[in-house]
Amino acid sequence: FLIAFTVMTLFPRSKKPLATEQNVDVERFMGDWYVQGHIPIFTEKNAYNAVESYVRDEEGKIKTVYAFRDGAFDGSIETTKPTGFVEDETTGAEWSMRFVWPFKAEYLIAYVDDAYTETIVARSKRDYAWIMTREPEITDERYQALSNRLGGLDYDVSDLRRVPQRWPDPGHPVSK
Repeated sequence: FLIAFTVMTLFPRSKKPLATEQNVDVERFMGDWYVQGHIPIFTEKNAYNAVESYVRDEEGKIKTVYAFRDGAFDGSIETTKPTGFVEDETTGAEWSMRFVWPFKAEYLIAYVDDAYTETIVARSKRDYAWIMTREPEITDERYQALSNRLGGLDYDVSDLRRVPQRWPDPGHPVSK
């Protein structure tokens, strides 16, 4: 993960600022999010049943668990546990993630629907992105709409990978 983090933070692809949501209820954002699509870092490029889970602790830090099966629905479980920080409490949309101390990587909530059932997490560099929903599986039409929304943020969606999801998944840390 040190290599992935270095790539994420030291080699910028400078673009115009990324618009974020103006009013994210961080407490409501907590919980499980199924990764439906992503422009992945290399460690997650073959993710299946990817889920990102958030819990805010008493200090305001966000304990994060990102778990997925590597390479197939029966692949090994890969897990990372970065710590998230809300960098802008006014909007709740600007976060950072710490994978390796003392470095933090930008993590921006570019979109969340009113019901908090779908979200897009992005970066100003437009290098990585995650389309996530509360449900394990979504329709092709819904996925396409979210993909189009990501493209509207100046992302090259040709780099977008749909993450295979099939549930229930016995043995997965999040089992629906």
